[in-house]
Amino acid sequence: MTPLHPESIAVHAGRPAPTAKAPLNVGIELSATFHHGPDDNYYLRHETHAGIRALEQALGELEGGDALVFSSGMAATTAVIEGLLPVGSVVVTGWTQYTGSTVLLGEQERLGRLTVRSVATDDTAAVLAALDGASLLWLETPSNPMLAIVDLPVLVEAAHAAGAIVVVDSTFNTPLVLRPLDYGADIVMHSATKYLAGHSDLLMGALITRGGELGTALRARRDLTGALPGGLETYLALRGLRTLPLRMERAQSNAMELATRLSSHPAVSRVRYPGLESDPFHARASQLHAGFGAMISFDVRGGADAATRVCESVRLISHATSLGGVESLIERRAMHAMDAARDVPASLLRFSVGIEHVEDLWDDLSQALRQV
Repeated sequence: MTPLHPESIAVHAGRPAPTAKAPLNVGIELSATFHHGPDDNYYLRHETHAGIRALEQALGELEGGDALVFSSGMAATTAVIEGLLPVGSVVVTGWTQYTGSTVLLGEQERLGRLTVRSVATDDTAAVLAALDGASLLWLETPSNPMLAIVDLPVLVEAAHAAGAIVVVDSTFNTPLVLRPLDYGADIVMHSATKYLAGHSDLLMGALITRGGELGTALRARRDLTGALPGGLETYLALRGLRTLPLRMERAQSNAMELATRLSSHPAVSRVRYPGLESDPFHARASQLHAGFGAMISFDVRGGADAATRVCESVRLISHATSLGGVESLIERRAMHAMDAARDVPASLLRFSVGIEHVEDLWDDLSQALRQV
């Protein structure tokens, strides 16, 4: 049989073996304690359960590696930063990126455990200059919320030459758009809360490696800290993963159309979306990615107050933090002090495009932009 396409893997991977009268889906297992066997002491924190194993199999097949799921994206991030790096390590990371990883790295530096070098990771020369002596290169592509695309093959090769592990936060992409392991990255991180689960109803994270010592070390860290997701969460995440290809297809189509319309709207001064030919990262995304994602960032004319009015005026789109669900969400990111301090424009709106009808979304955006 020829290898399955990602759309089929998402639907079929991680299912129980086909047995007469057996269920098609893995059920919800709600027990942490199990009866002793003759020569083992089975316990959830060390051995997981069928739901976790099914989700890890499906996600691993999609990403082309071995997956570990965690109780949140930050639990997964912490497993890498606190579990793999000895005291005195140097981490190179993005100047403008997800606030959670930024705060965690900053706290580790404040405690004297790490040295953090923050650079614009889309500036390849700046990253190369910062890699000397580094133990870890932490990348986001696209970056949050500026949607910058990094030159992944070049940075991975340079980081490995410097002796550094490469982690790629690929939450915005999903494995349908980018598989960082294919470009040599060592670890892929996902906030599975977002696109993978897709329904804004759970917290979960994931790390994908090629297995080996790295995978073993991360699994041991998860066992030690007890950062396992619950049975209901894994069931919902796997159910959400089954429709990921359809959700991404619709959301990306919507995003492309809305980004195009926003780019010519008189109330909008700039649109950041790599699918636009005018975007500075269009060529790089076209070369490295299998799509352009469903995240748009755009600047509203009139500054912070005008952007806030847009967020407060939407009716169908939700004014909320987070992203990657079936519903569209919008937020002014510089309302958060850390984003404001890291060069995020005061008028920038991060727009997670959902799967609603594109004309309904445009009608809502249009009426909100008229309030500017």
